[in-house]
Amino acid sequence: MDAAMNDVVRESGAFAGLLYVLPPGGNALWLVTVTGVPYEFAAPWSRVSLTDPIPVADAVRERNLVWIATQEEMARRYPRPALVLPYEFALSAAPVTSGPELHGGLVLLWHGNREAQPSAQERDAVVRGCRRLGGALRWAADRGEPLLPTGRPHTLPPPAGRDHSRAEAAAAAAFVDRLPGGCCALDVNGRITYLTPAAAALLGADEAGLLGALPWEALPWMDVPQVEDRYRAAMITRRPQTFTVLRPPDTWLAFELYPDLSGVSVRVMPGDPAEDTVVTLPEPAAAGPSRAPLLYQLMHLAATLTETAGVHDVVERTADQLLPALGAQAMVVMTGEDGRLRVRGHQGYRAELVERYDAVPLSAAVPGSRVLTTGVPDFFTTFADLRRVYPAMVHEDGMASWAFLPLIASGRPIGSLMLAYARPHTFPPGERAVLTSLAGLVGQALDRARLYDAKDRLAHRLQTSLLPRALPRIPGLRVAARYLPAARGLGIGGDFYDLVRLGGQTAGAAIGDVQGHDVDAAALMGQVRTAVHAHAAAGASPNDVLAGTNRLLTDLDLGRFTSCAYVHLDLATHRACVAVAGHPPPLLRHPGGRTELLRVRPGLLLGVEPDTRYPELMFRLPPGCVLALFTDGLVEAPGVDIEDAMEALAGLLAHESPDDLDAMADSLVQHAPAPGDDIALLLISPGG
Repeated sequence: MDAAMNDVVRESGAFAGLLYVLPPGGNALWLVTVTGVPYEFAAPWSRVSLTDPIPVADAVRERNLVWIATQEEMARRYPRPALVLPYEFALSAAPVTSGPELHGGLVLLWHGNREAQPSAQERDAVVRGCRRLGGALRWAADRGEPLLPTGRPHTLPPPAGRDHSRAEAAAAAAFVDRLPGGCCALDVNGRITYLTPAAAALLGADEAGLLGALPWEALPWMDVPQVEDRYRAAMITRRPQTFTVLRPPDTWLAFELYPDLSGVSVRVMPGDPAEDTVVTLPEPAAAGPSRAPLLYQLMHLAATLTETAGVHDVVERTADQLLPALGAQAMVVMTGEDGRLRVRGHQGYRAELVERYDAVPLSAAVPGSRVLTTGVPDFFTTFADLRRVYPAMVHEDGMASWAFLPLIASGRPIGSLMLAYARPHTFPPGERAVLTSLAGLVGQALDRARLYDAKDRLAHRLQTSLLPRALPRIPGLRVAARYLPAARGLGIGGDFYDLVRLGGQTAGAAIGDVQGHDVDAAALMGQVRTAVHAHAAAGASPNDVLAGTNRLLTDLDLGRFTSCAYVHLDLATHRACVAVAGHPPPLLRHPGGRTELLRVRPGLLLGVEPDTRYPELMFRLPPGCVLALFTDGLVEAPGVDIEDAMEALAGLLAHESPDDLDAMADSLVQHAPAPGDDIALLLISPGG
């Protein structure tokens, strides 16, 4: 696997690669191998849902190569990663497969802007590499050793450089020492691997204390976002970078960064604050994670949470982003409801352990409850500390340190976020401030998500109250109905269906679509359905049913139009009559499997002109046939010709067995385009 990764990076001319696997039956990609860049750069995308707006998710879901040639294109198509990595680089993402089997995805990075399309050599290298990686993953799975996510991804070492003799090494060291200023080297992870005495002197630190350390962690005055930003820019663009920074109290230092595949060479010189980028001095920071990487994580989390919908989505995305970035192993999100603490979601803990704290009174001495009621965070570096404060309500959970953070929205605490660490963890002031800020973002997103969920529940109740709870049982008639709300908006709309018992051997069937996807559309839909039902129950013909409903809508003058189809069914004579008002005509599947589009001449939409007439079409309704009434959401899609879509639906209707109408309805809805519009479907089949 490592050899295949190194080969595809080298042969494609890329400087970095990320390998993701898709566990069997999973709906998320997991990062398992990184080469060419530090893992920390890719940490925000260590787990990627197949529905995320991320290049690798699109490539795997669509089984196609995604190519991003420029920084501008990245910002336009994928704003979330562009926000965190605002540098000039090109990217390709491709599915990793073996035959028809999908194993994961491969991401490759090139420095600088590229052509609008990959070259033939680049494309061939990516295809060959994905095929080889897919074969290796398939071989491992067949051996019962599938490559699965196991914590931190495997990082491949950089390619080995040329071996130098002792004399060459001494000559190189002497050459570096003669240069003005100081020099040091960073590996691909940003750690100092070499520095000259002059560099150590300029940095004002002991050489032994700097080797193996990250500069912005070993030197607090370098712990500012601009420093790591220049380092990231060097690693991603593979172009030299410069910046100037103040070493307290009054020494300005200029840095020049020269990157390649093995790391970064750094030259340090006395600087001038007027030159290049001037970095301001931060407040002295205590030991702990540097603020620059956490700032990038803060930006990425903020961008991610803007795309969340419900509470479950907020919890899942927060866990995906925060746990790997902060080095935590578990997370629990809690809110207050009716005076009790409610667990809204968790990751990293067994469900039975978390459920122990669900529904406890807010007045109980529980960490999450106290944080929720006071809005003050709590940090515990050991279990003894936690047990000392809450002796009666805490139990061993396998963790070593905990942070309980208030979730604040509109200036008030609405919940608490618990982060748990498997190893002892200290919480210096700087880190506590960052964690509290992160929790603030989560609190705002959670508040919006709770409102979204409440609206969604309200919309669902409204929609179900306006549609028939159950279709009437009519002897000699089998029926099946389906309704799917639009993917956008509140999840409600104006599509409706109905079945009306008229007599012992007669019935009426209606389907329609009111303009819009909001509460007003749903309310008007209820009025239209009631009017159609009333006219049909009075024994009116299809023309009279639609004409009477049309007069009602024009009198109401609501400014919205409605399409509708109404069919009168006579089961005794096996005949039917249909009229449509600007609506797709029904499809008829004959007993032998042949399908027919009932080409009835359409009348105007309901609500346009008060005195509109609606032409009728008589047709045979033989036993064993299936009549399909549907709204345009079942067939319409951007860029698809409506005639082709109707023909495709007719083919599906012919292929499905008429013996099980529910299975037929599920199949027709499943093959519908992406639900940008509501979908209503009514299937009717007369017996002998």
